[in-house]
Amino acid sequence: MRIVSLLPSATEMLFALGAGDDVVGVTFECDYPPEARTRRIVSTSALPEGLTAREIDAAVTERVAAGEDLYHLDEGALRGLDPDLVVTQDLCAVCAVDVSIVDDALAYLGCDARVLTLDPQDLGQVLASITELGRAVGREDAAQSIVAGLRSRLDAVEVAVAGRRPVPTMVLEWTDPPFAPGHWVPEMVTVAGGTPVLGQVGERSERTTWDAVAAAAPEVVVCAPCGYDLAGSMRLAQAVVAERRTPRGVPVWAVDANASFARPGPRLVDGVEAMAALVHPDAGIPLDTRLARRLPDLGWARRLG
Repeated sequence: MRIVSLLPSATEMLFALGAGDDVVGVTFECDYPPEARTRRIVSTSALPEGLTAREIDAAVTERVAAGEDLYHLDEGALRGLDPDLVVTQDLCAVCAVDVSIVDDALAYLGCDARVLTLDPQDLGQVLASITELGRAVGREDAAQSIVAGLRSRLDAVEVAVAGRRPVPTMVLEWTDPPFAPGHWVPEMVTVAGGTPVLGQVGERSERTTWDAVAAAAPEVVVCAPCGYDLAGSMRLAQAVVAERRTPRGVPVWAVDANASFARPGPRLVDGVEAMAALVHPDAGIPLDTRLARRLPDLGWARRLG
């Protein structure tokens, strides 16, 4: 089977399932595992590089309003790869190539590849998408094993934080302007022993205001901007703190959103464990230092405020 993955999370799943050798095409954002970077890139961003967070938001808003695509799909590369399976999404036009663009491209090329659309809205559906993808590539047993292991880790987090007071927590999916989280992120907070003060499970992330953030009275603020690694998240969080945007006296944390918050794949469980360590540092939940920098406070995430 020849597989083209148009989702970083799907790329991660495919390699975890043992189907990495079948992956022949990926997006410019597919960076995990590192081997994924050796595959042909068939999708790139339509946005220029070097934009600030506010400039990115303005550019995205303008292009979406104009009905313009946010990603370039290389039809020539698709033709040359002759895929049997293309994995895409119908979740968020800002996050990856939309399924309608893929369908149009394949029809234009006369390619009869199967298109598998993943659209998880919460943690349960993320786990179900691993099973669905495993079935599509003939790796059902591997998928079941992976899902069982992830569920066991989630159960262990819930046991560790049981009985502790839920900590009001604000996760910022963007910082300029601020966005409240959606989809699986509020559920991650809840499983980790927190209370998401803004944002709804299964809904899209929403633009909010700093006044609304303050009024929600969070006791922890987590900066997890979509599309940013830990270093980038730290830069944005430092700007937020320097501008005194967050409630006074409330600790602000920066996390690697790309690794374990924004992408609906297996590493979301790493994010739940990290979140639990942030809101309940006395719960004894270990951090996976293979995903961490050695930083002064927790190693995987750094307290900035």
